[in-house]
Amino acid sequence: MVEVMAVSIKSAREIEFMIEAGKRLAQVHDQLGEIIKPGISTYEIDAFGEEKIRALHCEPNFLNYHGYPASICVSVNDEVVHGIPSKKRILKDGDIVSLDAGLIYKGYHSDAARTHGVGTVSEDAALLMERTKQSFFEGIQYATQEYYLYDISNAIDAYIKQFGYGIVRELVGHGIGTKLHEDPQIPNFAQKRKGLKLKAGMTLCIEPMINMGRCDVEWLDDDWTVVSQDHSLSAHYENTILITESGPQILTM
Repeated sequence: MVEVMAVSIKSAREIEFMIEAGKRLAQVHDQLGEIIKPGISTYEIDAFGEEKIRALHCEPNFLNYHGYPASICVSVNDEVVHGIPSKKRILKDGDIVSLDAGLIYKGYHSDAARTHGVGTVSEDAALLMERTKQSFFEGIQYATQEYYLYDISNAIDAYIKQFGYGIVRELVGHGIGTKLHEDPQIPNFAQKRKGLKLKAGMTLCIEPMINMGRCDVEWLDDDWTVVSQDHSLSAHYENTILITESGPQILTM
């Protein structure tokens, strides 16, 4: 079977918009990180994030996306992704919280995620967050024109498997541009195929989602929140990147 993907190559003008969309989202994430503390509700985090996005003259791209009811996905502890903010969900000391956020600038999308410790977290939790973030950087070493898409996947897998963590398989990275989700899909686990040849002008979201325990996940009754099946802690780290002739450029840092 031949794998066919319609992967967009961005023009110089489109890249300018993507760079600005990424820069503005990086500002939002920096501001979100500053408010994470015990006692804050996930609802307050979402409201703050939406306010900051709109203050930058952008639109939150998650709000009402396929019916998602918030601007920031706020996922706590065993929640992998797509946690729905709530006034009743209060962060406490020792929690970890993943914030997945995106925005639209002049028709172009950016998308990024960070996992934060709340107050003082356990050494195991700190290592999970650190290693999840590092797996992203291991992967993008291969985000160049010399390599293929699944070289990124294989590098993330090779780094994470040494720790015995579970790499979530049901959720993957993706292309991005005038749509939040474009081709190609980008697994975080090893692939037998090469995938497509990487080319300058591709914009991709690389986003390892790593469970401290097994890789298995399940969806809660709200049809959005994904949790680790064994209720182990989960971390998420994501950036929008641009493939250039000289290597990867991270747009959301």
